[in-house]
Amino acid sequence: MATIPTFALPPTFLGTPHTDPGQRFQIAGIPFDLGVTNRSGARQGPAAIRAASRMLVDGDNPATWRDPAQAGIADLGNFALALGDIPGSMTLIEQQALACSHLIALGGDHTIALPLLRALSKRVGGKLALVHFDAHVDTWPDNFGQAIAHGSVFYHAITEGLVDPGRMVQIGIRSPVSRDIYEWGIAQGITVISAEDVHLSNPAAVADRIRAVIGSHPAYLSFDIDALDPAFAPGTGTPEVGGLASWQAMGILKRLDGLDWRGMDVVEVLPAHDVAEITALAAATVAWNYLSIVT
Repeated sequence: MATIPTFALPPTFLGTPHTDPGQRFQIAGIPFDLGVTNRSGARQGPAAIRAASRMLVDGDNPATWRDPAQAGIADLGNFALALGDIPGSMTLIEQQALACSHLIALGGDHTIALPLLRALSKRVGGKLALVHFDAHVDTWPDNFGQAIAHGSVFYHAITEGLVDPGRMVQIGIRSPVSRDIYEWGIAQGITVISAEDVHLSNPAAVADRIRAVIGSHPAYLSFDIDALDPAFAPGTGTPEVGGLASWQAMGILKRLDGLDWRGMDVVEVLPAHDVAEITALAAATVAWNYLSIVT
């Protein structure tokens, strides 16, 4: 009890004292939630994830014996947005992401993944492989007439040539979806591992399937916290029952070391609907595990 208490750490991710973009990894909050179709409030997600991350500063991740807090991270604060303007915000997010060498984005709703992928695709000079944890496929052409929204992000990522759907895996899928929307994704080449598939398997086997699809391609992780069951992540905008348990998701993620990771986001944390910060802690732990597996 004589050491510095965790509540006295800087209000950054993992309490990092660094705010300069010259570190190996850049953390940025993106408090955007104009693209949601149900509950709003994910704009408060970055602050909640940062606060919860202070539970993770006591040492190494025992899965890898690496300390993510010592991985060379800088918290850049929150990206600037265009108030009330979806296209304007997409442009600003992309511009700011382009300046980052390895970005870990804290959302915010899932719409933010589109400008992040646009920026990263430009940086790598081609299509990305994608590991996508979610309850929803997010490949609708639009959401209730809005072309750019949190449920259409990967439709646009595919049609814009940002990701290679043959190198794309979706894990945790279980929401209601029109058959034509689902089959469109399959026809593009997406590998879907449903929540039930995960339940009937084990984390090691699921990770092996993901690794086989992704291969050696530059890869991006997009983790919608509603991939987790509402019992483990109640604080989200579009919860779906029957989802992954926290241990399943973390067990899969920690077995994805050695891939050519280039960036990630964790999104859709809604603090107003959270209970005892368990959703925010789950999201912070996703990013913490990611920092543990990037070599």
